[in-house]
Amino acid sequence: MSNDAKFFSAADFALLARGEGPLKTLQPPPRLAIFGDPVAHSASPPMHNAAARARGMDLQFIRILVSPEELPGALHNLAPAGFLGASLTMPHKQKAMKMVDHLDDRAEIMGAINTVSIRDGIIRGHNTDAPGFAAAVREEFGIPLRDLRVLILGGAGGAGRAITVQCALEGCPSITIANRNPAKGESLATEIRESIGKEVASLPLDLENLRTTLSSVDLIINATPLGMKTGDSSPLSEGLLSSHHLVYDTVYSGGETTLLRQSTEAGARCANGFSMLLHQGVLQNVLWFGEPAPIENMRAALTALRN
Repeated sequence: MSNDAKFFSAADFALLARGEGPLKTLQPPPRLAIFGDPVAHSASPPMHNAAARARGMDLQFIRILVSPEELPGALHNLAPAGFLGASLTMPHKQKAMKMVDHLDDRAEIMGAINTVSIRDGIIRGHNTDAPGFAAAVREEFGIPLRDLRVLILGGAGGAGRAITVQCALEGCPSITIANRNPAKGESLATEIRESIGKEVASLPLDLENLRTTLSSVDLIINATPLGMKTGDSSPLSEGLLSSHHLVYDTVYSGGETTLLRQSTEAGARCANGFSMLLHQGVLQNVLWFGEPAPIENMRAALTALRN
């Protein structure tokens, strides 16, 4: 068997923790995984397996289908299975915070973890999505995140919350969250003001509020799920974007999202979530191996998926 298999089950992983089952004979031996539900779409295995090959390491990264009910057991099985850690995707990033032994300080306020590492049997939780996003913005647009006035669409939940917190930590000149549930945005704004000392504005995700706000924004970030499915609409109404905007769509499911199409038609510079996926993966790799990651090998693996 090889990593060409789409995914393994949480039951397979539990067997490996007991020294049994199909994963026991997998070559190279699995030592890292992504837990998710669904998980077959994940681009993480090719990226991290390219890094392992570049380092000459005899190990591989696999996909494991883990339901919310199976997550506690899957995390518990990491150390017995001889794993270095795991990557977490939907729907586990928030729930896993309560299941690890130790949380990074920044991960706690970000409200989610996307990475766990194992050291001396201790499960540590980290968030590399947010600093990975900051690195992606610099790469895509040549401007540090800290210099940009930002609007985060869906900025109070999931990856959006982590990105909002990262913008506050970076000291962006202005930060605005737009959510369909304004109360969630106000709650996060208050939390950031009290814990970081940075002011964050919150507004409803509707046409009139966005029309007024966009003239004083440099970078627009889509952290909503819109764009993940073919045929999805844009989180922005037509005609709101202009050529001075930078647009980052965190969706990386492939193809041009409606938001990216709008950006191109408006003459705005835009990028999708592949660069964020790359840079958060680079930071994960450093956490697991304690040394610089082979970023160009990882980039080449992701580029091959897009072509």
